Amino acid sequence: MPSTLAASYTRCQRLTRHAARNFYYSFIALPADQHRAMCALYAFLRATDDLGDSTNSVDERRQALQAWRAALQSALQGHFDETTDPLLEALADTVHRFSIPPEYLHAAIDGIEMDLTIDRYETFEELAEYCYRVASVVGLCCIHIWGFHGEAALEPARRCGLAFQLTNILRDLKEDAQRGRIYLPLADLRQFGYTESQLLASEYNAEFEQLMIYEIERTEILYQSARELSGHLTPAGRAAYEAMWSIYHGLLQEIARRPADVLSRRLEVPRWKKWRIAAASCWTMTRHTWFSAGKVEASS
Repeated sequence: MPSTLAASYTRCQRLTRHAARNFYYSFIALPADQHRAMCALYAFLRATDDLGDSTNSVDERRQALQAWRAALQSALQGHFDETTDPLLEALADTVHRFSIPPEYLHAAIDGIEMDLTIDRYETFEELAEYCYRVASVVGLCCIHIWGFHGEAALEPARRCGLAFQLTNILRDLKEDAQRGRIYLPLADLRQFGYTESQLLASEYNAEFEQLMIYEIERTEILYQSARELSGHLTPAGRAAYEAMWSIYHGLLQEIARRPADVLSRRLEVPRWKKWRIAAASCWTMTRHTWFSAGKVEASS
């Protein structure tokens, strides 16, 4: 591996280890090349998100995202110079090595650009389009890195991304409200008689409780329907996916246990639980390696 490419991957790995809260634990047991690729993917997504969330004006953030999109396209075409962000070399290598469709990465930028002008969604269908761009395409990138069998994997990967992003939205209700954002569909708020002003003021009442039950149940259905993805993945990918699914689903369960808390603080899956899930993923991979080695030895 050329020195600049190795340095780019190292930079991505350091960023991911430092910044990823749930993401990193889920793929810790992957083989080295897949682990590096996941770090490159995360680093790109983190950098994209940071450009959208900066304190600059909307016009400045839009221009920064446009420049980032152009830099991505140039890197994917193999053009690098002293102005290229160091992480893009690792990302471009990952895209080519694992045949990730570039449109998924552009869709992720599209999703961040939506946040520059949209702070409300009228219907769930509108919200689902946003979730596809910021989350489902991430899952679709992941399964290319992990390895999957056939196009039947694509739809459960999309649903899983939607479930993950809805979980994030429920967790971040207070934080988003403080920025004047409401991601829950306004039609859902009206259905349960809970107002925008009440959400922006973090007001807890019976209407909010019923709204949360509804949103949690819808998200749970998506989680369960996305479980079939495991059957379409390679063993390494299956272990990573099940770890990721368990961590995010565990977060949804934390929210379901204490729905009022999302209006006062940020709920998290305890770190010890994440490590336990990561350890289980490592054990799954080890068992598969032993089993495969045993089959090879027996056949020789």
